[in-house]
Amino acid sequence: MRVLLVEDDPMLGEGIKQALNDAAMSVDHVTDGVAALAAAQVTEYTIVLLDLGLPKRDGTQVLGQLRAAGNKVPVIIITARDALESRLKGLDQGADDYLLKPFSIDELQARMRAVLRRHNNQATPMLIAENLKLDPASRSAVFNEIPVELSAREFGLLHALMLRPGQILSREQLEERIYGWDDEVASNAVEVIIHGLRKKLNRESIRNVRGLGWMVPKL
Repeated sequence: MRVLLVEDDPMLGEGIKQALNDAAMSVDHVTDGVAALAAAQVTEYTIVLLDLGLPKRDGTQVLGQLRAAGNKVPVIIITARDALESRLKGLDQGADDYLLKPFSIDELQARMRAVLRRHNNQATPMLIAENLKLDPASRSAVFNEIPVELSAREFGLLHALMLRPGQILSREQLEERIYGWDDEVASNAVEVIIHGLRKKLNRESIRNVRGLGWMVPKL
């Protein structure tokens, strides 16, 4: 999962980024509204965490421009503005949820999972593809009813595929979802992760479509 974090408080931003990195998420952190719009134009994010009181361009303006441009990326507003008017304005602009500071990382991650379930029409937290189950809440996997231990990168790649069962994701799309700006990415990094996953699952659990990319089969 690749996250765009838009937060101008460097200490808070770094704390959120580190916590989400520890939860196997890739996070790009920007500190103003103009940089947020630029990042969203060139990178496909799974979700955006957006502060409102930003330099250069306010968070509500950022959100409005994203939606006006047709960008439907899920957005959770994270802000200290607790006035009802601010909350309603953010939601009316197209935000998916609103979280007041200070908040716990556990609550933030729960809100993120709930928003992504709604966007992907998932009634329950569990992602299922044939005989493979992935629980984003606990970051655990079960294959043929047997628990499987995954590394952070393995979980991130498998999560990206299982959010869209039956859909082919290219190497570039997978790299975008599991690596951030600060990560060094080897040319065969995706293949190495998939090789490791297939050893823990089986070859058919992640299928290669020659010249296009990889997919997990639908139920």
